Amino acid sequence: MSLFNLYTAIRPLIFSLNPETAHHLALGSANLLANCTYFKNCIRQNCPDTPISLMGLTIKNPIGLAAGLDKNGEYINALALLGFGFIEVGTVTPKPQDGKPQPRLFRIPQAHALINRMGFNNQGLEKFIQNVKQSSFQKDGGILGLNIGKNASTPIEQAIDDYLIGLEGVYPYADYITINISSPNTANLRSLQTGHELVSLLTALTQKREELCDKLGYYKPIVVKIAPDLDNEAIKSIAELLQIHHIDGVIATNTTLDKSRVAQFTHGHEDGGLSGQPVFEKSNEVIRSLRETLGKDYPIIGVGGIMNAQQAVAKLQAGANAIQLYTGLIYQGPTLIKECALAIQKYLAQQTN
Repeated sequence: MSLFNLYTAIRPLIFSLNPETAHHLALGSANLLANCTYFKNCIRQNCPDTPISLMGLTIKNPIGLAAGLDKNGEYINALALLGFGFIEVGTVTPKPQDGKPQPRLFRIPQAHALINRMGFNNQGLEKFIQNVKQSSFQKDGGILGLNIGKNASTPIEQAIDDYLIGLEGVYPYADYITINISSPNTANLRSLQTGHELVSLLTALTQKREELCDKLGYYKPIVVKIAPDLDNEAIKSIAELLQIHHIDGVIATNTTLDKSRVAQFTHGHEDGGLSGQPVFEKSNEVIRSLRETLGKDYPIIGVGGIMNAQQAVAKLQAGANAIQLYTGLIYQGPTLIKECALAIQKYLAQQTN
């Protein structure tokens, strides 16, 4: 049975379950299949190689998995079989935390959207690193991003301490490190995106990276993930600070707090961040603004609302160098990865002719 037919067959079952239960069931089942030599071919998907160079890394194709799907790095080997060129796992915090009370994940099928208020639920840095070390994705040529955040119990005034702990912990095991300061589900976290708070954070991170590079003998790129709810002035300010502080790339964007496009639907007023189709254009606007300020060469990873191959290409047309998927996988299934890879391969070939 093809991957498309398999997902089409089981999607009604998945959507009949509580979203968080379905999430763990689907990933757990994929893990079981991935660990069985005979059955792993049921989920293996060969995507075309379209190598790109990004942040000094060679990525075999520009289709990535966004952070949040695999918070603890438990499913990297299974996800690798789906054909991603790069995978980002986390967000991980220094100490384990339960996150927000359930229910905290809501489907809005009419809009191909999700609302989540997970709150960085994860098993903590120590367990996260153990899981990452057990994966083979990097050994097989995949690029692995590790996404770090702060504990909810850490006062925002001490947030830098958590990010420095996270950076030092994941540094030896990451191909790149993502600084998540844009989740709407940790109190005051988004305040770190602006002004003195952002300057202080970036200064501390780059200083710590310099120390780690001197100590360990290798340099790891750092990227910052930003929100889609920023005005042009804030985006321009962030872009300038990223360059000043030698941050290697930016991910645009996280989830939005703007629920206007789903307000008429069941669960449309739930607290949390909205992802999926309604954030597609908002994310593209941020990407365009970033590209205008950052110039043509600065690495931008585009994420938000990609539901088909044409929208993947549109992210590149807006200014992204690579893309990440998340909510689209829930609604369209894993074949979305290959469809996007094929469309982007064709688009990039046209651009070079």
